[in-house]
Amino acid sequence: MRIISFERGGRASFGVVVDGGVVDAGARLAGEFSDLRDVLRRGALSRLRELSNRAPDRAEGDIRFLPVIPNASKILCVGINYMGHIRETGRDVPGHPVLFTRFADSFVGHGQPMIRPRVSTDYDYEGEMAVIIGKHARHVPRARAMDHVAGFTCCNEGSIRDYQYHTIQFTAGKNFHRSGALGPWMMTRDEQPDPAAFHLQTRLNGEVLQDAPVSDLCFDVPQLIEYCSTFTPLAPGDVIVTGTPGGVGRVRKPPIWMKPGDVVEIDISGIGVLRNTIADEAGS
Repeated sequence: MRIISFERGGRASFGVVVDGGVVDAGARLAGEFSDLRDVLRRGALSRLRELSNRAPDRAEGDIRFLPVIPNASKILCVGINYMGHIRETGRDVPGHPVLFTRFADSFVGHGQPMIRPRVSTDYDYEGEMAVIIGKHARHVPRARAMDHVAGFTCCNEGSIRDYQYHTIQFTAGKNFHRSGALGPWMMTRDEQPDPAAFHLQTRLNGEVLQDAPVSDLCFDVPQLIEYCSTFTPLAPGDVIVTGTPGGVGRVRKPPIWMKPGDVVEIDISGIGVLRNTIADEAGS
């Protein structure tokens, strides 16, 4: 099942992607749930599954995609987590996951422009798979970690590299407003329970720049959930962005930076394609 958050006519909603369009679950279940995060919090994905065989209420072209979870309370991101990326950066294999956080408003939805800030042109693509938590997780052992996953989505963790390396902390370079993208939808875990089976590809203007199996992760999804749930409670709707493969623009010679007018696609087999254009920040 493919589940989206979207906006139409100034009204935010959520729904199920079906042949021919979208079933507007927010309208059909009006009064029951406030948003997709609320559905997950109440363990009610079955209510959306009941709608998956209905005729669409909206065509995809009539809606504006929002980030899958527009109001995530926690977005935990993992750096240096693909073996290919570790090798290309010349780093040692980390002993523990390298973590940083992103703010929810640093992401846009599928089809929306990602914004290059006025203060930098060092704007790098990072194709990633993201995990959406489906039920509360605290001190979860690796063997049971996947039981807490609702589904998976695609992420472009657009990074402003010079700001990222101003200090040893990544926060500034990873949180420029509307600099990343999350979507187009959440593919529920029952469609593919093993995230290591996915394959990720990043294309910039049609050119393949990243191409790797998710099995190349240094710390796999169960390990990440085990580790993260040790120091913080994970709640339904929280997001773990699992890291980017080798091939980032920063390490290329010369570097490849995203620029206005570019089209960038994150294609994860079995999940879908997240597609965005690049635009300059207004007033730049």
